[in-house]
Amino acid sequence: MKPREIKTGVYCVGAIDWDRRLFDSLIPLPDGTSYNSYLVKGSQKTALIDTVDPTKEGILVDHLTELGFPKIDYVISHHAEQDHAGSIPCVLDLYPDAKVVCTVKCKGMLMDLLLIPEEKFITVEDKETISLGDRTLEFIHAPWVHWPETMLTYLREDRILFPCDFFGSHLATTDMYVTDEGQVYEAAKRYYAEIMMPFRNHIQKNLEKVKGYKIDIIAPSHGPMHNKPDFIIKAYNEWAFCEPKNIVVLPYVSMHDSTREMVKYFVEALTQRGVTVKQFDLTVTDIGKLAMSLVDAATVVIGTPTVLAGPHPAAAYAAFLANAIRPNVKFVSIIGSYGWGGKTVETLAGMIPNLKVEVLGPVLAKGFPREADFQALDKLAETIAQKHKETKCAS
Repeated sequence: MKPREIKTGVYCVGAIDWDRRLFDSLIPLPDGTSYNSYLVKGSQKTALIDTVDPTKEGILVDHLTELGFPKIDYVISHHAEQDHAGSIPCVLDLYPDAKVVCTVKCKGMLMDLLLIPEEKFITVEDKETISLGDRTLEFIHAPWVHWPETMLTYLREDRILFPCDFFGSHLATTDMYVTDEGQVYEAAKRYYAEIMMPFRNHIQKNLEKVKGYKIDIIAPSHGPMHNKPDFIIKAYNEWAFCEPKNIVVLPYVSMHDSTREMVKYFVEALTQRGVTVKQFDLTVTDIGKLAMSLVDAATVVIGTPTVLAGPHPAAAYAAFLANAIRPNVKFVSIIGSYGWGGKTVETLAGMIPNLKVEVLGPVLAKGFPREADFQALDKLAETIAQKHKETKCAS
């Protein structure tokens, strides 16, 4: 892919990673990703906004070479994570007079992670600006979007916001701008759920912060750009501010079908009471899909057999994930089976201290579920339906 011009003197110079399927050795990437880097040429100086993952630095170098810029004055580093900052040392080798512009906290992290010498840095405060001559870069501190050192850049004259991971999506595409809103909505929601949702309160503050800017284009560091920025801003406001919906997320695992039978019955019981259920078999589930479902859910019910006196490891992982990404759920419960005893409920309950939830009475069957166990599942379903009505969960 050749470098492409967004506006006169503003270019996309990053790289598409079509084949990457796992991020941070953790996050599934079903649609690949991109590492977006942007070159802004002013009448006097030139700035490179973010770089690319080191695996793709050759593409970045080719793009810069093709554009024929003999000098880069500034390398703007919004975020120290290597998929954005990892090629800064390479760029500094090519342009030894360039300075890295970042927050004070980002400077320390880049020195630690990439061993960049201290004399290479210029640090900027919130709302500080740098002139490129006929163009002005304004820097907006946005801590915890999604690391503590992050910032955004606003190109005033062209009304372009470069927000790094904010408003991004892991999506490999040749489209410069969003063309398929449904596809991008899902990719961006997955991205929000996995990366931004743990910092929802900070996301809310930073959404308020960018409200005052007139934005024609949002140019994130992953996925296509937004030339209709209201689309992604509206989506983020929905995810970050809205109350949970009338949804139960039910991740489960079953070894000998006892828990599976309980899940099957329980899903029907909830459905009959007007509750939407999103069911996930943890042995085959894409954790990104599970994370996405938690954005809107009011309740999580974990289904698990008892293994060595505790929950199945897959169920424990689901609880750990929920605790880590901190969805705005209101209620949690547990269903499952056991053979002779154990501490499944205590173990799982102790794994979710970050969730400010009401724990509803669990239903654990001894062996294969009997009539009394199904009646208990009916009662739990009725309780959840009533709790959702009382908290006015959206349909």
